[in-house]
Amino acid sequence: MIDLIGNRTMRDLLEERTSSYPDKPYLVYEAKDGQVREWTYRQMLAEVDKLAVGLNELGITKGDKITVHLANSPEFLMILFAAATIGAVIVPSNVSNKTNELRHVLSYSDSVAVVTEPQFLAVVEEAASEVPAIRNRILARTDQPLDGYLLLGDLQSRELTEPVKGVASAEDVLEMIFTSGTTAQPKGVMLTHANFVRSGERSSKSMHLDHGDRCITALPVFHVNAQSLTVLSSLTLGGTCILLEEYSASKFWDQVRRHGATQVSIVAMIARTMLAQPARDTDRDHKIRRAFYALNVTDAEREAFESRFGVELINGYGLSETMTIVTLAPVFGPRRWPSIGLPAIDRLVRVVDEDGNDVPAGTPGELIVHGIPGRTIMKGYYKDPEATARTITADNWLHTGDNVYYDEQGYVFFFDRKKDVIKRAGENISASEVEFVLLEHPEIAEAAVIGVIDPIRDEAVKAFVVRTPGSTLTVEAIQEFCQARLASFKVPTIIELPDALPKTSIGKIEKKLLRQQSAS
Repeated sequence: MIDLIGNRTMRDLLEERTSSYPDKPYLVYEAKDGQVREWTYRQMLAEVDKLAVGLNELGITKGDKITVHLANSPEFLMILFAAATIGAVIVPSNVSNKTNELRHVLSYSDSVAVVTEPQFLAVVEEAASEVPAIRNRILARTDQPLDGYLLLGDLQSRELTEPVKGVASAEDVLEMIFTSGTTAQPKGVMLTHANFVRSGERSSKSMHLDHGDRCITALPVFHVNAQSLTVLSSLTLGGTCILLEEYSASKFWDQVRRHGATQVSIVAMIARTMLAQPARDTDRDHKIRRAFYALNVTDAEREAFESRFGVELINGYGLSETMTIVTLAPVFGPRRWPSIGLPAIDRLVRVVDEDGNDVPAGTPGELIVHGIPGRTIMKGYYKDPEATARTITADNWLHTGDNVYYDEQGYVFFFDRKKDVIKRAGENISASEVEFVLLEHPEIAEAAVIGVIDPIRDEAVKAFVVRTPGSTLTVEAIQEFCQARLASFKVPTIIELPDALPKTSIGKIEKKLLRQQSAS
């Protein structure tokens, strides 16, 4: 099949842009200590080629999985492009993952290698020690040797031979990204080269960017937002990607200004923490032309942000299974805030009821997205055909699990989540996963987890825990138990200890009542 991106791979895209803009900066990286490094397109391709050769010499070939447990870094992107060159698959791991979470990523993905950095060695070592399929452990962002690990720098210092390339096709999987859904264990979303190339086209065209744009992000590059809106948008156009190692509310706007950024992608937590900083005369002194934003701040917060910083927030909606943007407010034209916009340039969407029937304007229903698996939507969930079939219908409609409604002009408005997912500071948290961990405690008889409003991070994780008879288990002990087993952002910050949970007539926990009680 041939469409607007052709049958091109990520390797093709990098070579094309290097040919057009060899000496233009592609990647500008600022570490948390303030050190700034820069790579032109030509330099980036050279580093990628050396790493591709090094990985190939380790026996990593087409279809092999490489788990990447790194903070925002140039090495992350180099591994992505090197994997694209040799036909391998990268498996990004959230750096907040604890041992059992990382072990699931390593084992379930069938990874043969793991790449990490010194600050994460303890959790990686413990997790990888129980996954015999891991043949190679690679240490990045250091030149200090460590027993049992290969240095990424050594792999990139090999004598450069012609890298193995042209082995991947557009519909081969390039990335497996784990996403929290309604189950206790995250599922592996398979995204192809075509998904990546298409995502860059969609994001850059939807935001009306060009080759002069400098796209900046402090969002984690192990998520699709930073990948699509920053890494791929800039690459697609021959622009510049500015990657920050971490987000700091007190530094961020100065970094935007200092790097001459023209496009930025932010979430509610960033907007709110920026507003919490003391106002300065330089707040409107910047070159930002486009600011992509995803749910959800209040009208007052939006007005305050736009007025103070002199930018308009372009509200949008997307998810990993669609490789980001599904709907987007028009860059030119009415935005109808708080609408999440109109379908993006290549999207066809519907709003349906429980029976799959289209609902009229103003009526909430589930948002579903039409696409081609492996090109415009995910190829599927790894090793889970049942979950794939539940999500993508036989006629290729992908169920998002989110309820929306649309107005008479076709603008879409977010309503609520059909699936049991909590949104916290840009991270998706499966309520079921947290419940699963709670129920592992011998003194917890029942547990229910919901999301409640958080003034900074969108939602907080709230747990209702019923203890076994005679237990004196405390809230602090429950949180400590969770902290040892869950990434920090998943740990309940609010815990109630009722004697019983409300149930339906068939004995199912009635979360609707728990949400109503928490909102009152």
